[in-house]
Amino acid sequence: MSKIAVLLAPGFEEIEALTPVDYLRRAKQDVILVALPVAGNSGRMVTSSHDVTVQADKTFEEFSAEDLPDAVFVPGGMPGSKNVASFSPALDLIKRMFEKKKLVAAICAAPVVVLAKTGVLAGLRYTCFPGMNENLSEYCGGDDVVAVAMDGAKHCPEEPFVVDGNVITGRAAGAAEQFAMAMVEHLCGKETAAKIKEATVQR
Repeated sequence: MSKIAVLLAPGFEEIEALTPVDYLRRAKQDVILVALPVAGNSGRMVTSSHDVTVQADKTFEEFSAEDLPDAVFVPGGMPGSKNVASFSPALDLIKRMFEKKKLVAAICAAPVVVLAKTGVLAGLRYTCFPGMNENLSEYCGGDDVVAVAMDGAKHCPEEPFVVDGNVITGRAAGAAEQFAMAMVEHLCGKETAAKIKEATVQR
């Protein structure tokens, strides 16, 4: 069983966050919703970009006392992605996960707003919400930072999701199911993914 941390900050996108949670729990994985202490948020309750309030399993402080999980996932949404990117302990966690060859996943705004800032996308193929890749300088903190953090990265604008090594990126809410299933396959294998696909009558 894999342990997956889902980083929730105020303004996250519900479909992008909860679709992977649903499918990964169907696959009997240990999925932990982690509430970040940002944007005035405290405790375990986190409100999404469309005013849906979710109770996380743990606060970041509670979660950070544990060993590294097997995967970390950052949903998109604005200002959710910016709120995650503003929390340096979350960025440090993502960097450590990548360095340890554990799965790092992000969808929609999060690949460019969060992952690009950490440097984990350098040399990799990735996708994100259409057009957001054009604002990398703003999200990363300047052209000099982008030159290093995104060196050799290749944007794949037409792909619903992209798997490159231990990084999975997704395009947007409309690709949440495909993105989630890519995570399931990566962590649980093709046989488990096929069973979930059949049981949920996916297209």
